[in-house]
Amino acid sequence: MDNSIFSYMEFIELIAFFSGYPLIYAVTILISDSFSKNRYIGKAGSLLPNAYALVGTLYLGLQLKKFYPNYSFSNFKQSVFHPWAMAWALVSLLFWIPALARKKTLSLIHSLFFLYLLIHDLYIQFTQLEIDKHMVKNDMNVYTASLVLNFCALLVVVFMSSLLTRLRQKNAG
Repeated sequence: MDNSIFSYMEFIELIAFFSGYPLIYAVTILISDSFSKNRYIGKAGSLLPNAYALVGTLYLGLQLKKFYPNYSFSNFKQSVFHPWAMAWALVSLLFWIPALARKKTLSLIHSLFFLYLLIHDLYIQFTQLEIDKHMVKNDMNVYTASLVLNFCALLVVVFMSSLLTRLRQKNAG
């Protein structure tokens, strides 16, 4: 990885948006299976890919804001240090497609790359002669922020889905 501060910031953005999803996924599946009769909690497991797509949409919004007003290819080429990782992150937008959203495990598999980035960074920190405690603390703070972001995205998607279901029932009945 390039050691520049901008490269590190891009790396942190990727971790902040996507690395918390696997844990949210696991907890949600566990809870939604246990409370399958509850209308909201039972439905949360099936809405996980949509929440992941929402996080990807927020990430895209951040990237568009960063490049504003110069969306040229030369600006992109000059400003992006990890183009393949960014492209992989933007693939999460495909989970808005209902056919892909039905396959929950694909969203989990997609997000494992970002969890790997975090684990790899922590591994490098712990295998050095001197552990940089600030770097590890920063990674954990970013991971916590990712957990909060992914949890909030799931809450928003569940709320919006419930609201749309109620509106459909009201209009049908």
